[in-house]
Amino acid sequence: MEITPEIISRLEKLNDKYGALGQDLVSYLDGLLYADSVKYWDYIQVDTLLSLQKPKTSFPDEVIFIMYHQITELYFKLALSEFEQLGNKHDLSKAFFIERVTRINRYFEALIKSFEIMITGMEKEQFLKFRMSLLPASGFQSAQYRFIEIYSTDFINLVHKDVRETIEKEATIAQMYEHIYWKEGATEIGSGKKTLTLEQFEHRYQHEFIALGEQCKSLNLWQVYHRLTIEDQNNVEVKEVLRQNDINVNINWPLAHYKSAVRYLHKSPEDIAATGGTNWQKYLPPRFQKRIFYPALWSNEEKDNWGKAWVEDALK
Repeated sequence: MEITPEIISRLEKLNDKYGALGQDLVSYLDGLLYADSVKYWDYIQVDTLLSLQKPKTSFPDEVIFIMYHQITELYFKLALSEFEQLGNKHDLSKAFFIERVTRINRYFEALIKSFEIMITGMEKEQFLKFRMSLLPASGFQSAQYRFIEIYSTDFINLVHKDVRETIEKEATIAQMYEHIYWKEGATEIGSGKKTLTLEQFEHRYQHEFIALGEQCKSLNLWQVYHRLTIEDQNNVEVKEVLRQNDINVNINWPLAHYKSAVRYLHKSPEDIAATGGTNWQKYLPPRFQKRIFYPALWSNEEKDNWGKAWVEDALK
């Protein structure tokens, strides 16, 4: 093979790159010479990936349940990467903001559309049986989803709506966390006590949630939005990607879960047990929680009717 001027140019650039790092280019070329070629199955870790499904029962549909939740967590990781990049972007532009929030929206839209796999893709009889072997675990315990919420908005907007207005301005993240909205979704309906699902979840992640809340005081998406110029903040497309993010995360995503719960659990004696004890009837419908990441972008009428139209349409 001829050593062309293009190859020489590349070698010179590589030499400059590694020279600036105090490294010897020849050593890196030796590494390239001895390295094995990249294979798809090794790079993607296909064998490892396909070995991560560990059913607790012999019901075939349990594998569907496991794999869809694993796929969900991978999408959440993609979304979190975008939130981190937005929060750490110093020279923020309107174009970058729109592009990265659109990516987050795209990830959630893919999940929402694919949730039919969970709603109609499993036999109800199988689900109600294998689900009992998974207690007290629940999708409620997805820490990455909670990270996404914390990265999205000022922490006060995650406080339960019934006590939000009573929280003092000087309240710490730890104090607000005690009233975070989702705790009500994992309390026993009769006694009001924390379920084991919630106790285990908080034991594992509570300190991380509070620490991330502190970190995101200036890094959450709402604060990133305010780094834009006033003109860009008022841009229709900028506002629209944020509004769509609110709809995706706080209406369409919980509504997809609500539809699934209605199909598999409604009027079933296993209602409470099969969800780890979570109070899904009050926790999932958006109109009950009124959780809104960017309230300033919505009219009072839109906030008053938050999620109502979507619920009525979906359950027709």
